[in-house]
Amino acid sequence: MAGHSKFKNIMYRKGAQDAKRSKLFSKLSREITVAAKMGGEDLDSNHRLRGAVQAAKSQSMPKDNITRAIKRASSGEGDNYEEVQYEGYGPGGVSIIVEGLTDNRNRTASEVRVAFSKNGGNMGETGSVSYQFDHVGMMKYPADVGTADEVFEAALEAGAEDIESTDEGHEVFCPLEEFGSIRSALEKSLGEPDVARLIWKPQNTVEVDEDQARTLLNLLDVLEDDDDVQHVFANFEVSDEVMERLSS
Repeated sequence: MAGHSKFKNIMYRKGAQDAKRSKLFSKLSREITVAAKMGGEDLDSNHRLRGAVQAAKSQSMPKDNITRAIKRASSGEGDNYEEVQYEGYGPGGVSIIVEGLTDNRNRTASEVRVAFSKNGGNMGETGSVSYQFDHVGMMKYPADVGTADEVFEAALEAGAEDIESTDEGHEVFCPLEEFGSIRSALEKSLGEPDVARLIWKPQNTVEVDEDQARTLLNLLDVLEDDDDVQHVFANFEVSDEVMERLSS
């Protein structure tokens, strides 16, 4: 899930993700297999696969699991998975983009539609909310990789267009078309990122109150819990005070 990520928001979401580690490994494996199938098994030339493997490592996914997921691509498994994207609105007018990998498009569309309708939202047409986001590359580094100024200089030198630094770490954003080259340049100066992938970055955020946030977070949980859903992006903002009450 991608929304406003102040500290308590991060901790609230992290707790939910930690409880779903087995399902998370399954989703990571699927992404690795599809990435290898589409772009080959060479990590140096296949940036999507390299990002998927790095994401798996950052979640402490066993090396054997990663190797098996890559090999499934050459064995023919995973051929029937296709990429899908859905858009819709959540409580408070929050815009949501859902990315998935599925072997049954009708099943996934139905499950996503039900998730929206039962949790205060509604699914829209393709393009109904994506215009409110920028499709960009994102690389996430831990806080101890350097100071905000040091990471900013490295990102600027590499050609990145934006950076956000907090006590939790650094997020570097770059144009979609330059993701591979900028990632390679950053790896030379900062090392491998914890996360490197394409995201939908909101152009503006919508602040939601406590009641809206409670329903919205439940909707995002239901969407993320779906086996076919890989990533969920939303343009909401929740205050630390509200997040503290919701997570207590």
